[in-house]
Amino acid sequence: MAAATPDNAQAQLDAWLTRLGSERQASPHTLAGYRRDLDKLLRYMQAQQLAGFEALDPHHLRRFIAAEHRAGLAPKSLQRLLSSCRSLFRHLSREGLLTHDPALGVRGPKVHRKLPQVLDVDEAASLIEGGGEGALAVRDRAMLELFYSSGLRLSELTGLHWQDLDLDGGEVRVLGKGSKTRIVPVGRHAVNALRALGVAEGMAPQSPVFRGRGGASISPRTVQARLKTLALAHGSAKRIHPHLLRHTFASHMLESSGDLRAVQELLGHADIATTQIYTHLDFQHLAKVYDAAHPRARRK
Repeated sequence: MAAATPDNAQAQLDAWLTRLGSERQASPHTLAGYRRDLDKLLRYMQAQQLAGFEALDPHHLRRFIAAEHRAGLAPKSLQRLLSSCRSLFRHLSREGLLTHDPALGVRGPKVHRKLPQVLDVDEAASLIEGGGEGALAVRDRAMLELFYSSGLRLSELTGLHWQDLDLDGGEVRVLGKGSKTRIVPVGRHAVNALRALGVAEGMAPQSPVFRGRGGASISPRTVQARLKTLALAHGSAKRIHPHLLRHTFASHMLESSGDLRAVQELLGHADIATTQIYTHLDFQHLAKVYDAAHPRARRK
């Protein structure tokens, strides 16, 4: 195998990212994240005068992670950085371009996972039913209802077209991460809100469900701004954003059903470990009930 040069390392990285985009259909956001992380690794290799990825070993990688930590990178970001490196190394090994694993035995700092904030049932109902006023009220109500009803990601909601909805059947087809399609139920209140939106704006199959300027699909930033405006008007003490409604959907579904696998499918999580964070939220709720109700649990 020919020795790798710094130029070769850059070319190998570029080729991998191109492949991720074309064959695995990774999103531009995902590719940009890999690029930022791995450009840091290339700069470190250049500073250390390492000829290429084959010259890397676990000692080098530990020093690289430690240097990024000293520079102020948070533990969660360091874990993501290490994950990006491992993904690239696996690809290079499969292609026969790397004979060893430079990340073998290398661990990032422990991340204390912060539990997501959620709304309780009354808070969610009050926010949605409070709605807004004026010409945007019908659209805003439909967005809020659908977020809470079906737990959609922001990108999934903004990418919806009327042909993706089956209002009679109470279903929506969404394109999730990794270009994976899933069918998600739509609740009665959300169906009614969407029908009202369709009456107000039309329901042409190819048209976006939620429109912005010029009739194009509403932008993610506009949705975020509208939710912030509605929350301020509502007087909510919590920061309302699209993912908060997705967290709320997941927490309420798990609390009521206890079916972790079903919630994983509804959310479109590839790994059930991502969904398991909501079991911690559910336990928090149960612990509060226990502390309030059990005679031996009450604190004086």
